[in-house]
Amino acid sequence: MSRLNCARSILFAGAALAALTAAPAFAQDAASAAPEAQDSALADSGEIVVTARRREEKLLDVPTAVTALTSAQLNQAGAVDLTDLQIASPNTTLKDARGTNSTLAAFIRGVGQQDPVPGFEAGIGIYLDDIYLNRPQASVLDIYDVERIEVLRGPQGTLYGRNTIGGAVKYVTKKLEDRPTLAVRGNYGSYNQADVIVSASTPIGSMLKFGVSGARLTRDGFGENKKLGIDNYNKNVWAGRATLEFETPDEKMSVRITGDYTHDKSNARNGHRLFPGLLSGSPVLSNVFDTNAGLNSPKNNVEAGGISMTINADVSEHITLRSISAYREDTSYTPIDFDSTPSVDVDVPAYYKNNQTSQEFQALVHGSKLNGILGYYYLGAKATTGFGVLLSTTLAGFNAYTAGDVRTETHSIYGDFTYDITPALSLTLGGRYTWDQRKSYVFKASYLGLTPDFGGTPIPVGAPSTDFRGTANFKRFTPRATLSFKPSESHMVYASYSEGFKGGGFDPRGSGTSAPISNPAAGRTYQDIYNYLSFDPETVKSYEIGWKGAAFDRRLNWSLAGFYSDYSNVQIPGSVGCLINNVQSFCGITTNAAKADIKGIELETNAVLARGFAGPGSSFFFNGALGYIDAKYKRFIGPTGVDVSAVRVFQNTPDWTLAGTLGAALPVAGGDLNATTTVSYRGLTHQFETASPFLDQPGYTLLDAHLVYTFGDGRYSIGIHGKNLTDVRYKTAGYQYISSRIDGTPILTPTGGYTPTLGKEGVATAFYGNPRQIFGSFSLKF
Repeated sequence: MSRLNCARSILFAGAALAALTAAPAFAQDAASAAPEAQDSALADSGEIVVTARRREEKLLDVPTAVTALTSAQLNQAGAVDLTDLQIASPNTTLKDARGTNSTLAAFIRGVGQQDPVPGFEAGIGIYLDDIYLNRPQASVLDIYDVERIEVLRGPQGTLYGRNTIGGAVKYVTKKLEDRPTLAVRGNYGSYNQADVIVSASTPIGSMLKFGVSGARLTRDGFGENKKLGIDNYNKNVWAGRATLEFETPDEKMSVRITGDYTHDKSNARNGHRLFPGLLSGSPVLSNVFDTNAGLNSPKNNVEAGGISMTINADVSEHITLRSISAYREDTSYTPIDFDSTPSVDVDVPAYYKNNQTSQEFQALVHGSKLNGILGYYYLGAKATTGFGVLLSTTLAGFNAYTAGDVRTETHSIYGDFTYDITPALSLTLGGRYTWDQRKSYVFKASYLGLTPDFGGTPIPVGAPSTDFRGTANFKRFTPRATLSFKPSESHMVYASYSEGFKGGGFDPRGSGTSAPISNPAAGRTYQDIYNYLSFDPETVKSYEIGWKGAAFDRRLNWSLAGFYSDYSNVQIPGSVGCLINNVQSFCGITTNAAKADIKGIELETNAVLARGFAGPGSSFFFNGALGYIDAKYKRFIGPTGVDVSAVRVFQNTPDWTLAGTLGAALPVAGGDLNATTTVSYRGLTHQFETASPFLDQPGYTLLDAHLVYTFGDGRYSIGIHGKNLTDVRYKTAGYQYISSRIDGTPILTPTGGYTPTLGKEGVATAFYGNPRQIFGSFSLKF
């Protein structure tokens, strides 16, 4: 037996032991640093401090649905990046976007955005230390030097800078300590996973602190690209962060400057074909992580980084002024082989380039009865993309090329204030007024060969089909109101109403030649093209009631919420095979002629089942998270003008999300042993608004287990982690271009085959969640 196989066997045995002694890895409020601290946190979930409302509050006092995960919890669960959080938060989907390693697709309560091209903005705001990340590229943040991560569900527009129509994810990094520190963390396990994170910080004089951290995250592929002989689903990431903190001796003024950089050189992820290639006969491979994709140019390469400065100044006993300034940029080069065959058919070399500048000013009011925030937010952003679609048509080397450039400038003013009418009854009122401007450039043309941005010298095939520039302005007021009642320190009930708004824009993949002609005598006009490529803002009106409470001396804690959302003008981006000048090409089709109702419930709970059964500080606990959602379109006018709502579904929104954790904390040999096992379930998940027998994922269950031993007063730890221990294969995304009926049922040929709508191979390729992984972890702190 090789040393690697021996190590894997030992790790698997340790994970199995953890499974026998405990259960689920994520708990809303359970800490894991030491049994005493964990027992206290389990007994009183409200003691966890969050900043969901831009001020420090106990979780129990926040009248909205929030999941908060501390650094200790994330380490206990072996969390690697943001996608690991979806187990913990009900009605939440966080995943890699189709053929990418680092582009995030996020959905909360049925609201989100799957397509990463410019022109479509996310419905879920991702915040890195209160800095909004405007684009999904490079937003699958690796978890290191984190203090906590909060997942806020429902519209948050009166509190956050932008695009929180469905919710927000807040990634909060650790503040520097008052003494010199050096910390090292690492993982090693299945598929040669090897992660090392080193952090160091030191005071400089009495008012300055400086800290740096670096991460090297690697893993072999879960599968292989059989055509190219390279790993598929591998990981090759460098990351770093530097922080400078200044604080006056009286603590009335502080400045924090942070810079971060990430370089992802992982191979492009390519999908698994679900039927043999119609042109080449490329087979269906036995391993779902293997591929026969032939495209490998440009090399997959993602670089992202930014710098930010946050200034806090207490100008009086009751008012704090805050300034948050930031600049960020990222560049992604990626080859996407839609059909996953060696054929040059629906091969898409692509790049994305984004930058943003943001400025936020806040005045925070904190008093005995009135607390709140008044703010101004500005964002200026540029997003560009270029991609070819190489097709097996009658023209060898045919390239349906699309380029887009979207400039966004937005201003908003907002306020959110809570007044304590009595010690038990509080009223929160808030509002945001947003001005959005979107300037877009859309270019489509046909060539023979690659364009210069991918190193080619193409030959034009006819004139460009689209050469469009357009400007659109949007403005909207969105209010929020919450009434909360605390009959005791251990209970709070609340009712809230909030609205969310996400601006419109122009489809960067749309073809002007597809625009309907309003006046045949005038021919196709600029206004016809403008109307066809543009789409309107979408809005959500959300109602929520909730109950947060604790019982049995706070050994049982829960957070229960029910919600109903009226979702209007839903933006539905899509892409199809089309004809341009009688030649097959690739076009975007976007509509927001849709209206939907979304309702559901969410329950998060934790309970200390036993204390002191194995000595002082020992405990046995349970944590659970349950989400149910019923999301239905009430109106969905498709491109043909027909209401197809009866046969449309919500994408990336399983009806049930459940997770349960049993855990034990035991004092052992002067240290603390924490064991947890997680069982999680996600119901039927549709990848697109049209059901697909190829890509839809039926409900599935995952089993994780974790065993972590902490000693030396918390300075050292070793652990064993097992994820997806039953090695379930489940689809997370995919591509499909197959002739189908309006309900998504494929239209079969007389011989029982499929008819492609783009290219000749036929596209039905799937991407899968991670297989079984077992790895060991360690941490040292000096």
